[in-house]
Amino acid sequence: MNAHQPPETTPDGHHVVIGGRKWRATDPSIPEEIAARLRHHLMSARRAVRSATTAGDATAEKAARARVHRAKVALGERGTPWWDQPDKERRRRWEQGLAHLDAKARS
Repeated sequence: MNAHQPPETTPDGHHVVIGGRKWRATDPSIPEEIAARLRHHLMSARRAVRSATTAGDATAEKAARARVHRAKVALGERGTPWWDQPDKERRRRWEQGLAHLDAKARS
């Protein structure tokens, strides 16, 4: 895989395969604009984990890891599998996740 090609997916579309390893795919029902915002929060949180780890700040690391988890759940990559959730529940999952992450980013 390179930066210009999407990753391989399983036939059911539930997982992507990267480096021979299966990872849960992002929920395809999330509108692209919302998914992009969630990915932005995810990458920001991952950078915060790295900074906190480098600085030896356990409190900041714990908070950053919680943000990573929140973003991954909102994207459908953790928690209840998105394919097992009704549409209303899937929408609520990413709307609540995004609202929480946006609020954390403002504080």
